[in-house]
Amino acid sequence: MIGQNEYYEGQVRSLEFTNGQGNFTVGVMEPGEWTFEAPVQEWMRVINGTWDVQQPAGHGEWKTYAEGEQFEVPGGTDFTVRVTDTVAYICPYTGEFLGWLDAE
Repeated sequence: MIGQNEYYEGQVRSLEFTNGQGNFTVGVMEPGEWTFEAPVQEWMRVINGTWDVQQPAGHGEWKTYAEGEQFEVPGGTDFTVRVTDTVAYICPYTGEFLGWLDAE
């Protein structure tokens, strides 16, 4: 089954699914600054565009990630994403490392 998520009045939307490789969301973020909680470990990989990320939200340094780059989010933490142009992403969140993310 494919689930749907919508955050920040529709400015961030994703589809969630599970397959043989784990649990995922695939989504799009409109320009803005968005804070998310991560109850389990996850990875955020940019498919199209760039974004600036602050970990933890409100306290960490901002770092820029471009297409094909990813960052890890430890479970039980939060992060903020700042987007200046629409961005597409994939987010595996199985709580364990997924080797396919290292494949280039």
